[in-house]
Amino acid sequence: MTISLRKCDYSDCEKIRQMQKSAFAALLEKYRDYDTNPACESVERIREKMNQPQTTWYFIISGSDVVGCVRLFEIDDRTMRISPIFILPEYQNRGYAQEAMNLLEKENPQADKWELDTILQEEKLCRLYEKLGYRKTGESYGIKDGMTIVFYKKP
Repeated sequence: MTISLRKCDYSDCEKIRQMQKSAFAALLEKYRDYDTNPACESVERIREKMNQPQTTWYFIISGSDVVGCVRLFEIDDRTMRISPIFILPEYQNRGYAQEAMNLLEKENPQADKWELDTILQEEKLCRLYEKLGYRKTGESYGIKDGMTIVFYKKP
């Protein structure tokens, strides 16, 4: 499998919103978290993030298909944060997220620290990040009963 990353621009904000809505719908249904789930994020909020000078959005491409998206946030010269990364439902479980994260790291060799967060109760997501070398920081916070956000760092 070969994937590539293509930088998004301001004109892609509506497409990103539609993709987030699709990719995060199952988690929204499961947790009913209407305040922080990206499926509920407005185009205006995505535009605000797009305008942040330390933010770059990328489409994840396989062949001619856009299979997902990732936002990379530069905390400082050596620290990057991934938030969010998502794969459209019809492309999930094929290794695209793993490949995209590996490619991001390869294309940003100046970064020696990487951060992200996810839902603790989503064991599959936690396993993915741990497989890629991310480790829990010990920080977490509850969104609601049965839904805890856990933070990861690499290395």
